[in-house]
Amino acid sequence: MKTFTLILTLCCLCIFGASAQENTELFTPTGLIYGSLQIPEAAKPMPVVLIISGSGPTDRDGNNTQMKNNSLKQLADTLQAHGFASVRYDKRGIAESADAGLSEEDLRFDNYVDDAAAWILKLKKDGRFSKVIVAGHSEGSLIGMIAANKSKADGFISIAGAGRSADLILKEQLASQPEAIKTASYTSIDSLKNGHLVKEVNPLLYALFRPSVQPYMISWFKYDPQLEIAKLQIPIQIIQGTTDLQVTMEDASNLNKNAPGSIFSEIPQMNHVLKTAPESRQENLMTYYDPKIPLNPDFCLAITTFLNQFR
Repeated sequence: MKTFTLILTLCCLCIFGASAQENTELFTPTGLIYGSLQIPEAAKPMPVVLIISGSGPTDRDGNNTQMKNNSLKQLADTLQAHGFASVRYDKRGIAESADAGLSEEDLRFDNYVDDAAAWILKLKKDGRFSKVIVAGHSEGSLIGMIAANKSKADGFISIAGAGRSADLILKEQLASQPEAIKTASYTSIDSLKNGHLVKEVNPLLYALFRPSVQPYMISWFKYDPQLEIAKLQIPIQIIQGTTDLQVTMEDASNLNKNAPGSIFSEIPQMNHVLKTAPESRQENLMTYYDPKIPLNPDFCLAITTFLNQFR
């Protein structure tokens, strides 16, 4: 048991200073999107993993202004230590890529997909890399699976990705509201799902359904991850932690059963930010704010084992 624990621990060790890291950027018509490339020293082309962050103002390291856990930076370090290159980037409008952002009225979910697809094509043209694998975390899972299909990536990894369309998730989150609010919310969601703007928004729901954000919601609601992952004809891994407070094991199961041949990796005691955490909500959330906590070692082992097939 001690030997096995040591192996798992070594899987998450990061080797600093032993290999190169460089800034990289993607040109788009609205501005540059900035990222970080971590690449081990190697004499021959190697697989590269495109890491896509989750929803909201989450940056390339997995952080935002309210929390710092460095989960995606730690993932890149782990991949580098095991001989895999990676690129992670600040999405348009976020952190260093802020100037590439669009107004709320003009932003669409497809903009994020197109950016990820462009990163895939950029990496495929780089002679240092033999294969391009997409790893999308949380909302980045949906972005990544669509982009992987669009730009013909060589593999796809869903990390804590939702297995239901966003409209259903939003309804679930609003289910406990008073009946009047719930009914008004569901009516608005159904309208947007059908591609129709909501002309009269309940004042109590204005923050959620304000006119400027409705076009984005329409563009987002049209994608069902179960249908999108079924389009992929490449090796797929679906990773889900058992103590994730935001995405359920049912979500992962939905993805898995719609992707025949996929590898399903259930990670005991891993939460949404890829750290070892208990079910206790308060203790679980504490890991969101501590960058010193390492990644869950079972997660590191699972993802690097899957990636070995691309060497």
